[in-house]
Amino acid sequence: MGGAILEGLLARGLDARQVIVQEPSPAPAVADFLADHVIDVVPRIDALTQPPAVILVAVKPQIIDEVLPGLAKLAGPQTLVVSIAAGRPIATFERYFPRTAVVRAMPNTPASIQRGITVAVPNAAVTPVQRALADDLLSAVGEVVWVDDEKLLDPVTAVSGSGPAYVFYLTECLAEAGRAAGLSPELASQLARATIIGSAALLESSALSAAELRHNVTSPNGTTAAALAVLGGDNGLQKLMTAAVDAATKRGRELAK
Repeated sequence: MGGAILEGLLARGLDARQVIVQEPSPAPAVADFLADHVIDVVPRIDALTQPPAVILVAVKPQIIDEVLPGLAKLAGPQTLVVSIAAGRPIATFERYFPRTAVVRAMPNTPASIQRGITVAVPNAAVTPVQRALADDLLSAVGEVVWVDDEKLLDPVTAVSGSGPAYVFYLTECLAEAGRAAGLSPELASQLARATIIGSAALLESSALSAAELRHNVTSPNGTTAAALAVLGGDNGLQKLMTAAVDAATKRGRELAK
């Protein structure tokens, strides 16, 4: 995800000479990307001639406490810390960066093609200028939404952070249903994939809501209505989706403890 943000920023004109990447063992593809853009990559940043304007923390949450002490030594009074580490609250960063501006953000995987959506929350130290800087940074990979209540990031993660996996699983299930109905595996997969992609494009381009678009596809007593009667039943898709988001929300809160 950090690489996606960096790629988006470079595409928008960021000078690669302004970037330093701390990565002890970059994957070959990442190493090639950084080399192609002549970006400094080091296993550890011990010192800088001046504090960075932004520290983007894009690491797995399990190693946050290993990474932050060294980064905290680099920060200055005007440094903005932006975290995309899932499940780690702003309080974690404030322990290492006291009186420092911190923005916690939750992007999702479509950010890798600059089609993501990110929800961000600032701490009390973030100035309007720093918030605009964070917005510019995060918007390099898609839409940005700001909230003031950090507790909302758990359901946000459950809906948009995990949401792409739900869509991919829906595609799998639709293809499997087609195979069960007699289609070849290749045709079922092609139809399911193209239908999901085309429907998403239609939803994006239309001024109508998802409910209105669904209604337009559904003829009374037709085939779609028969299918929706199953999906909308007492134990149908809405109930399952609500339970899934609730489970993901609860798990996010557990990971933050």
